[in-house]
Amino acid sequence: MSNLYLLRTYATKSPSALPPSILFASSSFTLTIYDAFPKSIFHFLVLPRVQPESSIGLSELDSLKTLLACKKENARSLLIKMAEDAKEIKTQIEEEMMKRYNFMWPVWIGFHGAPSMHHLHLHVLSSDLCSPRLKNKKHYNSFHPKLGFFLHIDEVLSWFDGEASYYSEMSKLDVKAYESLLKEDLVCWRCESTMKNIPTLKSHLQEEWDKVFRREKARAERKRKMEEQDTGETGEAEHREKKSKSEN
Repeated sequence: MSNLYLLRTYATKSPSALPPSILFASSSFTLTIYDAFPKSIFHFLVLPRVQPESSIGLSELDSLKTLLACKKENARSLLIKMAEDAKEIKTQIEEEMMKRYNFMWPVWIGFHGAPSMHHLHLHVLSSDLCSPRLKNKKHYNSFHPKLGFFLHIDEVLSWFDGEASYYSEMSKLDVKAYESLLKEDLVCWRCESTMKNIPTLKSHLQEEWDKVFRREKARAERKRKMEEQDTGETGEAEHREKKSKSEN
């Protein structure tokens, strides 16, 4: 089977059948796997599990577009479950950020407007976009948070609250229109500077990330020193109080 259908293969399996090198977490409704080609320091995919008793069939789980073409309430219910599980993964990412780096930075949750692989999958990734796997314009623009190809989960869920005509228009997910966004200029999502090529962009993104890291590291160090100072002052005050009581 083509690698383009690999996610579907995973989604049909029991979590126990997947090795820990692939599976990160699972619930009654989803599997969360490591992205095989991560575009950030942290990058996971949340897949809806294929379940025989489900009202949503395998073909309807092919993509966001096919899901939105089925019964509206069924689609909404599944997306809410995926969002809930994705937010659990986000929390775990943030905990790991604190362990490794002693600070947290944004985590994005969203779909691609025109995905390259079959079977619906929700990306959960850190916003640094620093990875050896980010190699070309398509890779970068597909995750740019403001370009429009990356559809944030809260935005997609908001479509259900709009007028019927608005939902109908948004759920069309015109592949050609979305794919055209991948050809847009390379623009840093942080400072909006235009970059001439991918090596320049990657170097810039790394510099931006390094700035954030140094700033947060310095902030953590200042906080530590202040806490030590407060602890020392508290200890001295307690010592003086005890001494005063003993003298009296």
